[in-house]
Amino acid sequence: MQYSENVFVMDHPLIKHKLTYLRDKNTGSKEFRQLVSEIATLECYEATRDLPLMDTHIETPVGPATTQIIAGRKLAFVPILRAGLGMVDGVLTLVPAAKVGHIGLYRDPETLAPVEYYSKLPLDIEERDVILLDPMLLYKCILVYPKLHLCSNNSSYHFYLLDLILLLNVLVL
Repeated sequence: MQYSENVFVMDHPLIKHKLTYLRDKNTGSKEFRQLVSEIATLECYEATRDLPLMDTHIETPVGPATTQIIAGRKLAFVPILRAGLGMVDGVLTLVPAAKVGHIGLYRDPETLAPVEYYSKLPLDIEERDVILLDPMLLYKCILVYPKLHLCSNNSSYHFYLLDLILLLNVLVL
């Protein structure tokens, strides 16, 4: 299947393995929640692969060293309610200092357009790169709405989507 250059298909063996158990009808609720969190952690690892780095000087137990830390914009995780909430703990495992916002959307049955019923975003959202969390990306309109909603100004920033159904990511819109 051909994808856009802005789409990354996650085909890591650990993700495929966990996704198999996630889809198994015999998987219990507790194990399901744990698998969603673990897959989100692995997806976040891939989504943050290209974060910019900068050199810093530290003092180690054996002497001074030049190492690298993440540079650039801070991150925000924005789950689409309610399904995206199950992914939050997994991504925060890797980036505990990230801010978390929430967007509630549903698709209007007549127009098929996204309808917002809730939005609570960090005050500095326009200064952050956003990773959108939606494990059940079923409607293409859900992809477009948060970008328009989060990009109220013309500033450019990376906007990522992590989902579990298609396992597509790094939609840099």
